Amino acid sequence: MQEIKDTDAKPTPPKKPLIFYYIIAMIVVMLLNALLFPSVLERQVTEVPYNEFLDMVDEGQVTEVALSEADEQLVFIAGEDENSLRIYKTGIWPDDGQRLLQQLRSDPNIDFSAEIPTQANPLLSFIVSWVFPIFFFLIIGELLSRFMMKRMNKQMGGGFGNAMTFGKSGAKIYVEESATGVTFADVAGQEEAKESLKEVVDFLHEPGKYADIGARLPKGVLLVGPPGTGKTLLAKAVAGEAHVPFFSISGSEFVEMFVGMGAAKVRDLFKQANEKAPCIVFIDEIDAIGKKRDTGGLGGNDEREQTLNQLLAEMDGFDSGKGVVLLAATNRPESLDPALLRPGRFDRRVPVELPDLNGRKAIFRVHARKVHIQEPVDWDMLARATAGASGAELANIVNEAALRAVRLGRQQVTQADLEESVETVIAGAQRKNAMISAEEKKIVAYHEIGHALVAALQSHSAPVTKITIIPRTSGALGYTMQVDEGNKSLMSRAEILARIATLTGGRSAEELIFGKDNMTTGASNDIEQATKLARAMITRYGMTDEFDMMALETVQNQYLGGDASLTCGAQTAARIDEMVSQTIRQAHEKAYNLLKDHEDQLRRLSDYLLERETITGEEFMKLLQA
Repeated sequence: MQEIKDTDAKPTPPKKPLIFYYIIAMIVVMLLNALLFPSVLERQVTEVPYNEFLDMVDEGQVTEVALSEADEQLVFIAGEDENSLRIYKTGIWPDDGQRLLQQLRSDPNIDFSAEIPTQANPLLSFIVSWVFPIFFFLIIGELLSRFMMKRMNKQMGGGFGNAMTFGKSGAKIYVEESATGVTFADVAGQEEAKESLKEVVDFLHEPGKYADIGARLPKGVLLVGPPGTGKTLLAKAVAGEAHVPFFSISGSEFVEMFVGMGAAKVRDLFKQANEKAPCIVFIDEIDAIGKKRDTGGLGGNDEREQTLNQLLAEMDGFDSGKGVVLLAATNRPESLDPALLRPGRFDRRVPVELPDLNGRKAIFRVHARKVHIQEPVDWDMLARATAGASGAELANIVNEAALRAVRLGRQQVTQADLEESVETVIAGAQRKNAMISAEEKKIVAYHEIGHALVAALQSHSAPVTKITIIPRTSGALGYTMQVDEGNKSLMSRAEILARIATLTGGRSAEELIFGKDNMTTGASNDIEQATKLARAMITRYGMTDEFDMMALETVQNQYLGGDASLTCGAQTAARIDEMVSQTIRQAHEKAYNLLKDHEDQLRRLSDYLLERETITGEEFMKLLQA
């Protein structure tokens, strides 16, 4: 990042100020009025006595006369030069009125008109001739100046446009009156996290009872967990329950192009927080500014590092007794600087993990309150079918079900809508117009029945709940769904081996029915999952006699996919590869032998699936036991 040494330097002003152009515009207006337009201000209305009017008639000065019967006045024009014409008016002498009118009408040199010559209002003439043109030029000049400033702002990367906001935090502020609109009642599936945060709310409500015993409020609470588990929602719920101002800002908003601006934003944020104490400050994705400091040969003079240093200093400086609580969220806690995590800064770490079975049921019910549901709905089955789903994914499932109900012209969401939305989120929407040949469809049917049959013939496999050969938008031509009856947090070695065998069941069925030369590419995802499980058995779970409980790999970013890297030598890595291959090969042989021993059932079930395209787990088990 390039360092800007003189951050106070102002942009070079234009060569001539704008007032110069405004003066030029006024001079142009004056010249136009003087040279091109006749001055209506010279055409003033003058009252003359009746005798003087008669003298002017006799002398032949009157050229145009009009009668105003309502006002009993004559309005006339005298003069020869058009630019020096003057408009007069006079009252009609009662005795001589008729005689005078006849004389004027009979005089060929006088234009006697029924219409009274009009004159523009002097004030209106002044506005039209002077004020309006000046304002017109001023507006044009202002628009041009703004256009030029925008172009200069784009060319300089926003330097001019942001000049007045340097050092401002830009945090969204939810004051007590408007609140965040979220309470703990809107958060489900995170009971342990809610219990930890309720203490913060209680402190903000009754700080006295904590002060009496000598306890102090944690300065910072760090929420860690996978994406979509409700970390931001929990922070808003704390503010909603405490009824205090809530400052919300993302960690990336502190990072600026100019060195020192991030630190200035941190100072401004804490200044605002101290002014509105008690309050809650929430920094989302704090890993954007809180990463471990590593100079890397750059001398440590980095904008991100300066922002972190300022954050550390502010956390040390503010008094927790005022009721300022700092909440932060991240899904990469291992990347944070140790100085940020020490006691006295982020005193409490609250895990916000993926919800368990009861948590998923509670989340479904919370989001179901917002849509019209047709009872009864088996929330337990839906919760078991969505093992490993986050709160955001569960909310999306309910929304997809509502959208499906609208598409089908219904006003309520049914159990079928929810089940289909689960499959849509997991495997993608149905591809109803996909063109698949009869031969490929037959292969897919045997492949999926192979998975289901191997799972059903083993004692440590989850029950099959659905089998389908309808293509999905994710690319799958079919899939077999297995759902555990209860909430599973641990897997035994026997269960992992049974799972690997089930994954190889699709390829085994293809080999058994169509021969090894006709095996297809449909097992690519099965191979990937089986290899991952077999490697984890050896390197992470210590489920081998040869390596026993030796750690052979480390997992980083556990909340973002869990990237693993081996921590062993080349010879050990080669041996691990051999053992992974051997484990998968044994599971493949087991699956092949199971299907060979039950080939008749494999063919019968595959023909039934080919005819129906989709069957439930109950149908599958009845046919298997028949």
